[in-house]
Amino acid sequence: MGEDEDIGSVSGLPDELGIDEDLGRAEQRLSVRVEKRTYGKAVTIVEGFDDASTDVSELSSDLKSRLATGGTVDEGRIELQGDHRERAAETLREKGFAVEE
Repeated sequence: MGEDEDIGSVSGLPDELGIDEDLGRAEQRLSVRVEKRTYGKAVTIVEGFDDASTDVSELSSDLKSRLATGGTVDEGRIELQGDHRERAAETLREKGFAVEE
């Protein structure tokens, strides 16, 4: 191993392997819940992200596309329009996150 290689802080392996990102996802415990907002509208909330290891904006865009809904990122959590609790949790698990419903 050359001295130029960057070593991951989580796995201790070279960054080019991409293992730190996968381990970071597995260590996070995300919460998926539904809140009622104005006029009884449902909003699915996904929270519990470690800001350093996850691109929440990119993940939000992917969830909105897969679920065909609108949403936003607010204070480090994803808010999706409608009740998408089950499908959002399933999608997050496919991406390697541990999810609590």
